[in-house]
Amino acid sequence: MIRILVSLALLLGLTTAVQAKEIKDVAVDDQLTLEGHSFVLNGAGIRSKFFLDVYIAALYLQKQESDAAAIVAADEPMAIRLHITSGMINSKRMSESTRDGFVRSTGGNLAPIEGDVEELIKAFKDEIKEGDVFDLVYEPETGVTVYKNGVAASNVKGLAFKQALFGIWLSDDPIQSSLKKSLVSN
Repeated sequence: MIRILVSLALLLGLTTAVQAKEIKDVAVDDQLTLEGHSFVLNGAGIRSKFFLDVYIAALYLQKQESDAAAIVAADEPMAIRLHITSGMINSKRMSESTRDGFVRSTGGNLAPIEGDVEELIKAFKDEIKEGDVFDLVYEPETGVTVYKNGVAASNVKGLAFKQALFGIWLSDDPIQSSLKKSLVSN
């Protein structure tokens, strides 16, 4: 009987491990619970810059969706998890890249949310190193909260800000087209 239970436990453990997606030696969870919300993996991919893989991005929604514009527009809980995979990423580069992403996402009209962008970027002020994980979690009532390695680092309220943030990866002018495709196709 004990052998059967041990075998069953091992089988279930393997099944759980197989369900996680692995990208460049980073395990991307199929499901995630953040701020009391259960999310499913919508898609994940690699952010590359100048031929370097800098992070793995994973988009989590309450139910899967393939329409990027609908995801950006939605006023419902969702999250993007960034697994830093390169030592080339530091606080300054992450901040600059985020600002550039917002410029692209807003079609160059950053002025209405510029102060909010700077508030979000506070989450990147401390040293960033390979292996760090950032969760950017949106809740309609509280806005976007950025967690660095599980610790809240900044918060910005408002649907318009959330739309600009998620537009960095999912707008008509995303930071990387292949990453956008990976985030909306599971």
